[in-house]
Amino acid sequence: MLVLGIDPGTATTGFGLVESRGSRLRAVDYGTISTPAGMDMPERLCLINQDLSRIISQYKPQSAAVEQIFYYHNAKTVITVAQSRGVILYTVASAGVRVCEYTPLQVKQSVVGYGQADKRQVQLMVQRILSLKEIPKPDDAADALAIAICHLHAQRLAEIYRSEL
Repeated sequence: MLVLGIDPGTATTGFGLVESRGSRLRAVDYGTISTPAGMDMPERLCLINQDLSRIISQYKPQSAAVEQIFYYHNAKTVITVAQSRGVILYTVASAGVRVCEYTPLQVKQSVVGYGQADKRQVQLMVQRILSLKEIPKPDDAADALAIAICHLHAQRLAEIYRSEL
């Protein structure tokens, strides 16, 4: 199964594609979708849509996992991230890809085993789980890989649960 993990943002949206084969996970690709700071919001959102559509078309993931908005001190940041999330959810769903959403707490618990883990701990575990030579950069891409890993772990647990019923 190939999963597209997405860490939403307006300036930078992280993406990570993780493939599951049995109990092994492998990073297929990861990176960021960046929009120029001076670009108007509608054009930024269109750029996110276009680049994400290209990634989906190229890799054809079976499902996608998107991080939910948790909490920001700045209301303006929440609004812009929410706009980006809306475009991301629309783009993925309109491509016919199943979308699941996870909180930062769920992602940290799934990847590190501790919901209050810091960013560095998450990055180190992503590196280990995916057998990468170095920590994936930038942070947004590492977060997107963690979100994809979280989804694959959740799917595996759901399969175990269904088989026991």
